Amino acid sequence: MNNVSKLMLSAEEQQLVSNCDWILTKRTIINKVCLLFGALSEAQKSVIEAEKNSLPEKVLHSTAKISKGENYLQLPYVLLDYPRCFEAGHIFAIRTFFWWGHFFSLSLHLSGKYKQLYQKKIIDSLVSDSHDYFICVHDSQWHHHFETDNYKEVKQMSKKELADRIGRMEFIKLSIKFPLQQWEHISGLLDKSFKEIIDMLKA
Repeated sequence: MNNVSKLMLSAEEQQLVSNCDWILTKRTIINKVCLLFGALSEAQKSVIEAEKNSLPEKVLHSTAKISKGENYLQLPYVLLDYPRCFEAGHIFAIRTFFWWGHFFSLSLHLSGKYKQLYQKKIIDSLVSDSHDYFICVHDSQWHHHFETDNYKEVKQMSKKELADRIGRMEFIKLSIKFPLQQWEHISGLLDKSFKEIIDMLKA
């Protein structure tokens, strides 16, 4: 067999392949994230139900969905979409995201009629208080990482730049992230940010 040396394990890899504990611990952590997101979805549902006079009918009747995978840029992830309205050309979604080794994040994702409905309120709210939000500057709306080619801090943008950016893009994707070191407080932080996003839309 050619290049057999490439198939040999390093000392670290040999130690890991012989040890079940780390992979079982990883599974336990992912399960805890799923449970956390399940509890979050119930709290989010209460917030949405309280705003039934301020939000579109389809948003009010959407249901939460938790998904997980092993390969967002080669690392495990868990996501919660709620509310979630994914129509052709028209998106209203709030996504809570856990990315192994990186962060938790919360993102508001709007396109089509929902973007048109809310973009002025979002601009006015962000000019008043940016809340440490990042706005997507990438042509694709389906990336989650916070590298500079994907997100820019709102606080670094003027009102004109922000308005021009939102007006030019086919979508709005507004996100806030929290380091994994804040795990102990993450439920409260995500709850607070979710309420702030909903308040922004009804302002």
